[in-house]
Amino acid sequence: MSPSLKGILFMCAGVLCLAIGDAIAKWLGEVHSPLQIIFFRTLVSLPLIAVLAHYGGGLTRLRTRRPGVHLVRGLIYTGTMGFFVLGLTMLPLAEATAIAFAAPLFVTLLSVPLLGERVDYQVVAASLLGFIGVMVVVRPGGEGFHPGALIMLAAAVFYALLMITSRRYGATEHLWAMVFYITLVPLVLSAATLPWVWQDPHPWHWLGFLGAGVIGVGATACITMAFRFAPAAIAAPFDYTAMLWAVLLGWWFWGEMPDLWVFLGSTLIIGSGLAIAYHDRRTTLKRRPTS
Repeated sequence: MSPSLKGILFMCAGVLCLAIGDAIAKWLGEVHSPLQIIFFRTLVSLPLIAVLAHYGGGLTRLRTRRPGVHLVRGLIYTGTMGFFVLGLTMLPLAEATAIAFAAPLFVTLLSVPLLGERVDYQVVAASLLGFIGVMVVVRPGGEGFHPGALIMLAAAVFYALLMITSRRYGATEHLWAMVFYITLVPLVLSAATLPWVWQDPHPWHWLGFLGAGVIGVGATACITMAFRFAPAAIAAPFDYTAMLWAVLLGWWFWGEMPDLWVFLGSTLIIGSGLAIAYHDRRTTLKRRPTS
């Protein structure tokens, strides 16, 4: 099996884990506050991340000289999860997933003022096409508009900011340090809110909390392995397989069936993302020195 194929399979497995985790969060969100869901998810994930860090080079990998950066990233991640879980409880799973696909578009556009990167006009055109797709799904001012769409857009913006900080500091901070501290901050913050949001979990909900944490770490590990085996331009487009799983899981558990506008908007968003990935791959190949 070629390394690229291994990377694609790891990416698909990671995306499946994310989709299942989203479905669990949506199910739990019918009863529990997003903050309680965040608490249990991070409570389960943090020890697993520490174990992976231990076997991935030792806990010394968690040392950092930038605690302030990790605090800010943790706050951003808390906002990401909070808005995302809240949005999942308000929207059909497939529609929420389609809007969340806007995150890479925000990364592309925000990287200009925040990172000083230059974006080619082809990428700008593709991003605008993607935002048209987002508007088709959200339908502001239309009969199909739901306030939850704005919540999910906020989650996409927060996630884009998280990815931009990863790009900014990922070269100087170890991967497991980056993951560990953005999990620690929301754990502490959500724990502080529990006296006001706590709802006694049903026995089945305990399994859901445990499963969401384990699956979340599994998704991180699989996606990390995907980018180790395959170039980003090859592995990243398979993130869009999440739409397939969202449609299937939403239909299976909640009887949700996206309307034509969701499918049309998703097509524009995914097409935009694939165009950007293709452009990045061509640019990388052009810049690669000959041997």
